[in-house]
Amino acid sequence: MQPLFEHRLRLAGSRTRALELEGDGPPLVLLHGYSDSADTWRLMLDRLARAGRRAVALDLPGFGTSDPLDPDRPILPQLDTFVDAALAEFAPDGGALLCGNSLGGCVALRRAERADGVLAGVVAVAPAGLEMARWFSMIQRDRVMRLLLTAPVPIPPRVVRGAVSEIYKRLAFRNPRQIDPLVTKAFVSHFDGRATAARMLHTGSRLIPELAESLDPSRIACPVLLVWGRDDVMVFQTGADRVLDAAPEARLVTIDDCGHCPQIEAPDRLAELLLEFPTSLAPA
Repeated sequence: MQPLFEHRLRLAGSRTRALELEGDGPPLVLLHGYSDSADTWRLMLDRLARAGRRAVALDLPGFGTSDPLDPDRPILPQLDTFVDAALAEFAPDGGALLCGNSLGGCVALRRAERADGVLAGVVAVAPAGLEMARWFSMIQRDRVMRLLLTAPVPIPPRVVRGAVSEIYKRLAFRNPRQIDPLVTKAFVSHFDGRATAARMLHTGSRLIPELAESLDPSRIACPVLLVWGRDDVMVFQTGADRVLDAAPEARLVTIDDCGHCPQIEAPDRLAELLLEFPTSLAPA
């Protein structure tokens, strides 16, 4: 079993964190979703390590332990530049597989639109941007979140983390009571107080109009596997039709009894799909 190395590096001028596995096969680069971090892939990295597969999960700019985003520039182009640098760092000879969940899935699909031979394929897990994502409006309307941000008294960081943890479990998972507490602890570990929660909401409000015009599936130039939890309440699965209709090398797999984050609720099944991709990809 390959050991997991956690280290810091700089990509496209942004300091970030990597969870990296040495191993065999094409490099597998893993991108997390909005307000998440590389830690969301730890269960998947465990499965990939047992298979001896080479992989790396990264904190995207503005999230986890990475440097902040530039507030004066659009967000998605900044993430595009970061991913280009990551592919150059971890797959200098090309042939990488790019896998992203939610916002990370959108960024992965954007990279698939460029036919430059760097990517062997993309696995987009419940990608935002195909149908207008519901996740942000659901977070904005959450009663606990509104109270958290508007309370006239200081809120201790542990209270912020507890509130964010409950919202995360309720929205992201089909079976929130079955989620290991270490998963939610890792998710909220980067929320050091009310200011962080407010910053995440501000980032989300900037992202929504960008996501609405973020993808052109007709330009996808590599094999694509779309993966959705059948019980995802955050991103509409119907958005998959745009890719399936436009990209001849695209396929959709749905996972039963699973919500927005199959890497956590169905890591064995998602690992199986990643290890088989793209050799298992049949014409849509």
